[in-house]
Amino acid sequence: MEADPDALARDSPAVRAVKDITFGSIAGMLSKVFEHPFDLTKVRLQAQVLHSSARFTGPIDCLSKTWSHEGLRGLYRGLPAPIVGAMAENASLFLVYGELQNVIRNLTGRPLAVDPTLPQLALAAAGAGMFTSFLLTPIELVKCKMQVQMLVAPSPTALPGPIGVLTTVVRETGLRGLWLGHTGTMIRETGGTAAWFTTKEFVARALLARRQPQPTHAARLEPWESAVSGACAGAMFNLALFPADTVKSAMQTEEDLRPRGARAPKTTFWATARRMYGLQGVRGLYAGCGITVARSVPSSAIIFLIYDGLCRYFE
Repeated sequence: MEADPDALARDSPAVRAVKDITFGSIAGMLSKVFEHPFDLTKVRLQAQVLHSSARFTGPIDCLSKTWSHEGLRGLYRGLPAPIVGAMAENASLFLVYGELQNVIRNLTGRPLAVDPTLPQLALAAAGAGMFTSFLLTPIELVKCKMQVQMLVAPSPTALPGPIGVLTTVVRETGLRGLWLGHTGTMIRETGGTAAWFTTKEFVARALLARRQPQPTHAARLEPWESAVSGACAGAMFNLALFPADTVKSAMQTEEDLRPRGARAPKTTFWATARRMYGLQGVRGLYAGCGITVARSVPSSAIIFLIYDGLCRYFE
């Protein structure tokens, strides 16, 4: 459920912000360590959509080839950037989501003792997702480039780390280049976050109603209820607008896998989407969707289990 009204009244805005940032960062960091090999697989499958021939036949083939050719280190290639990204993403999402709920309460005259409606929560979540997308795009750019490095240069000895990738992008394309693929990130985060938080709250309310026919606002979820509602939310986040993420990943890795040259016109989100659809149809736009949904279910369960648990412990 949402924050306890007593806690909202007791804590100052600064304290609430620190809690949201800290709890969200911890939850995001731990979930990312679990899911990174599956995210790497997703990016590599998405990156090959525009290839004339595919390196991998599916997620299992990608995982097994990565393990056999690159080992455990290969499965966690590019991990520092997603760790930072997960901390920034979840801290920002929970912070902005909570503050936008308060804004909506003030605008509608809704007291703290009354839960926002699901449409109001969806609006707050969409705003949080849009804000977070601006922080996330540069981090995901670095992550995606690192995750396809071994597909270009088989020897890992000369591969740059996250700082090297970051400085190369800035040197070659300027600061603006760090937001390559931002349209896809913004679409995914805005719609996906609305689906994420709304699904979590909907399932959480249903579970509480099953246990307490007339649950109060301050009613608390059991740990397993936090995990189940979080798992459902994770699936919905990725199913909502997955093609936007596919196009974003293809854009962010194209210069590494299929260099177009300095004089080539800059690609756009919609042009890339049309090319991908023309080559592989709807199937290409959903490349890596299966493994992404499969890993997002336990990953999102971990996030809400940890976040809700920390909120209960530090009330």
